[in-house]
Amino acid sequence: MVKPIVKDVLFLGQKSEEATKEDLQIATDLEDTLKAHRSECVGMAANMIGYKKRIIIVSTGFLDMIMINPEIIRKEGEYEAEEGCLSLTGKRKTKRHEKITVSFYDKNFKLHKQEFTGFVARIIEHECDHLEGVII
Repeated sequence: MVKPIVKDVLFLGQKSEEATKEDLQIATDLEDTLKAHRSECVGMAANMIGYKKRIIIVSTGFLDMIMINPEIIRKEGEYEAEEGCLSLTGKRKTKRHEKITVSFYDKNFKLHKQEFTGFVARIIEHECDHLEGVII
């Protein structure tokens, strides 16, 4: 179901809780909501649609990837970036990395460890910041 975008910084500033198999509907809601905002958005975290759970969705350009309980376990090549967010107005400067390694579960709760680079790495870092209550 397409959910409204949360813009409350007090809610967005809270750390998200670990997701379980009982939270899989959130992944579907993220997929539906990202599709509805495709022209203006390339990723979302569950708190952006009202759930304090560690689930994100990232557009890789050719498919949308759900990551449950993602954890960035390695970062390389720090650089300065300027980003916007569907939940916030304007753009902000932040630090990102050219290459990251992420541990996460897919929708079948199969564990993955995968390397990402460039813009996709940047999206994942942004959405993982949301899970930590970091407002960029």
